[in-house]
Amino acid sequence: MIRAVIFDMDGTLIDTEKYYRIFWPKALEAYGYTMTDEQALTMRSLGRPFAPRQLGDWYGEEFDYYAVRKKRKELMEEALDRDGIKCKPGAVELLEDLKKRHITTAVATATDLERTEKYLTLTGIRPYFEKLISATMVAEGKPSPDIYLYACGQLGLAPEECMAVEDSPNGVLSAYRAGCKVVMVPDQTQPDAELKKCLYACVPTLAEISHLI
Repeated sequence: MIRAVIFDMDGTLIDTEKYYRIFWPKALEAYGYTMTDEQALTMRSLGRPFAPRQLGDWYGEEFDYYAVRKKRKELMEEALDRDGIKCKPGAVELLEDLKKRHITTAVATATDLERTEKYLTLTGIRPYFEKLISATMVAEGKPSPDIYLYACGQLGLAPEECMAVEDSPNGVLSAYRAGCKVVMVPDQTQPDAELKKCLYACVPTLAEISHLI
């Protein structure tokens, strides 16, 4: 029985994942590096220590991960302030349905807590969530299971009682390794054959999730 739904944020609840795909390469360019689109997609939801390690592997030991990440955040915030933030299709309808059915909801995101609060408040969906869990609260970010295990613990539930909703491979792997039932709503890419083995379901929009619970 599903007693809670734990959502990823970027690319799952709100339409921000595309900005990471755009602004990682732009931030790297500012420091004299080049990033391919395939590499940018690899970075989706990739947390500590995996993101610094991955970029170090690509660009060498002298690569300053924190300086480049700071630049990426600045560029992304400028774009979000200019363009605004929109919910993904079906988000509000799903959250309303879960609320009516007394199913607990939480967020487990690679984004820091301050920006998570900001983004969810700006889109008007912050009140729906009992807990906000950031990867900054755990030892390892996605694709490690830490964030989902911690989220389940905060909700007082076993992982098998929780459905995780994700849009990217790193997020799917994190939730799957924690033991949650994982539903993927693809954003930038579709799941490959290996990733499909980790999924309870794959649906085109959030609106398709209610009938799975």
